[in-house]
Amino acid sequence: MVKLTIDGRPIDVELGTTILQACEQLAIEVPVFCYHSKLSIAGNCRMCLVEVEGASKPIASCAMPATNGMVVHTQTPMVEKSRKGNLEFLLINHPLDCPICDQGGECDLQDITVAYGRGESRFDLNKRAVPDKYMGPLIKTTMTRCIHCTRCVRFADEIAGVSEIGTLGRGETMEITTYLESAIHSELSGNLIDVCPVGALTSKPYAFHGRSWELTKTESVDVLDAVGSNISIDTRGREVMRILPRLNEEINEEWISDRTRFAYDGLKYQRLDTPYVRIKGKLKPARWEEAFEAIQEQLKTLKGTEIAAIAGDLADSESMKALKDLMIKLESPHLDCRQDGSHIPHSARSHYIMNTSIAGLEEADCILLIGTNPRHEAPLVNARIRKTYLKGGAMIGVIGPKTDLTYKYEWIGDTPSSLEGLVDGTHPFAKNLKNAKRPALILGQSVFKHVDMLAVLHNVQALLKDYKLIQKDWNGYNVLHNAASRVGGLDIGFVPQKGGFDTSQILTASQKGKIKLLYLLGADEIPMDQLGDTFVIYQGHHGDKGAHRADVILPGCAYTEKTATYVNTEGRAQLALQAVPPPGEAKEDWLIIHALSASLGLYLPYNNWDEIQMALKKTEPAFDKKGDLVKTPWQDFELSTQMAYSNEPFVLPISNFYMNDPITRHSTNMASCVREITSGKQTDG
Repeated sequence: MVKLTIDGRPIDVELGTTILQACEQLAIEVPVFCYHSKLSIAGNCRMCLVEVEGASKPIASCAMPATNGMVVHTQTPMVEKSRKGNLEFLLINHPLDCPICDQGGECDLQDITVAYGRGESRFDLNKRAVPDKYMGPLIKTTMTRCIHCTRCVRFADEIAGVSEIGTLGRGETMEITTYLESAIHSELSGNLIDVCPVGALTSKPYAFHGRSWELTKTESVDVLDAVGSNISIDTRGREVMRILPRLNEEINEEWISDRTRFAYDGLKYQRLDTPYVRIKGKLKPARWEEAFEAIQEQLKTLKGTEIAAIAGDLADSESMKALKDLMIKLESPHLDCRQDGSHIPHSARSHYIMNTSIAGLEEADCILLIGTNPRHEAPLVNARIRKTYLKGGAMIGVIGPKTDLTYKYEWIGDTPSSLEGLVDGTHPFAKNLKNAKRPALILGQSVFKHVDMLAVLHNVQALLKDYKLIQKDWNGYNVLHNAASRVGGLDIGFVPQKGGFDTSQILTASQKGKIKLLYLLGADEIPMDQLGDTFVIYQGHHGDKGAHRADVILPGCAYTEKTATYVNTEGRAQLALQAVPPPGEAKEDWLIIHALSASLGLYLPYNNWDEIQMALKKTEPAFDKKGDLVKTPWQDFELSTQMAYSNEPFVLPISNFYMNDPITRHSTNMASCVREITSGKQTDG
């Protein structure tokens, strides 16, 4: 430990701690522009200057390690003069854009100038002008405002892993630019807006749409992947204006993906705001009573074995619990929350969650990815793996299609048979697993959809045993989900009951006429052409694939319009809070199912929010500790004996990162990304 004194207050800090970090521990404010806790130290803005006894000049506190016996002053006349002079230089060329700048009200330069600036300038020079740079459909640039803090350069290079932003020129002619004047090819590019301390990089979709003080903030969680990123939903009236990240070091740190940040405009288009009933082949608006009557009429003559239900990727835990209980009352065993057709084991919770935890991946020294592309399936998990690779030098192996993951890895193969070289120790990467103290294995959803799933699990069992993946204080077996509803559905038991069909069997039975009524709870990713003449009830919030096939439509709420529980890929239950009211006659999903069951005379054992929460808590302890990670004890797999392989390569579940659910498919922002980033066609400059 190092002992120093700051403004007369003694403090002990760890060796290597900078003066600035020591000041933060004492809650002493030191203004910064270039420093960011998640980025490497640049020391180029000079705003954090402090006085150190014995030094002949002010010291940049962000770059100076604390030493034993050091005496630091942060409020002396020298420090005050340095800060005022530094701001004076920074503002020589900064334009007077505050009234029209989208950063207004949230600008570090504004705040620091008010607190530490002179209030006037002694310079009377022509301000320089810098051409704006093209950074894609999501980021608006006004480079004349740039103060060369290089936060954006460091974020792109260190966190996002795309070295597409850099500096050109020196001194007054220095400019920050994308090297080829093209869109930034990163799923995390929107975070550049957050790290920019001035208004040089702002949100292009949000430009000139509102001011921060006009917005109401609601803390919530993202549901567009299974990470469960903590977010703030900013609204004005009934409209979602933007989505920003909330700090949660255990999940998303302070970043979110571009899909999370910019797909909010999809909430405005093609919404279902009233019930519909298909009459003579055409869907027509109806009252809730009429929709329920149409369902009652169908159920009159049906047996329980002729009824099925499938939950989609955005379904909340409360609605799945209510629908499962309704199906049980209807005596139907056919229900599944895995609309992608995966056969993930669900007999023990430890078999289908990320046991290491997202933050725990930073402790791994060897990671094997099987059948997954975390860069598209969970960008924040991929950022953790990259962080582990950069800081700890973790060895990473991949079994699956070759793709750019933003870090170096050893490609082992793209078929399940590639595992055999690791099991028998003949592949070079087996040595890395053997020597690792904390090895980790991450299985993607393509593993559980593969025809050779049992053979893969057979070899995974051998890896767990031979390579110390399961230890007393370490569980390296992880499943990476890409659907926000999946873990919650498995926790609730929204899976085939005794003698029941899974998703693929439900589709086959529908084609053959054995399933005569199918309840789709936001399930839009199944092949609708395989449903035959089945009577389809669709409950959801967008007029997507399921609604087009439906015979009865029940309008539900999107995740911003209801208070609901979602369980992320590591098994952490979190509460998403309602930010705006639903459109038209749309209702909360579990309340719709509750009302339908009452109309059928099949009353569910809960009538309000508190009662359904109690019902959830009885199914799984995680629901009782929202926001916390509940430790799940490991249970050994039931031994799989299948060893034969078909040698079919793994097929990744997400082919288009920007559009893979009803919300993103209706987002104009995501459409622009597909057009300009995926296809590479620039539409504006």
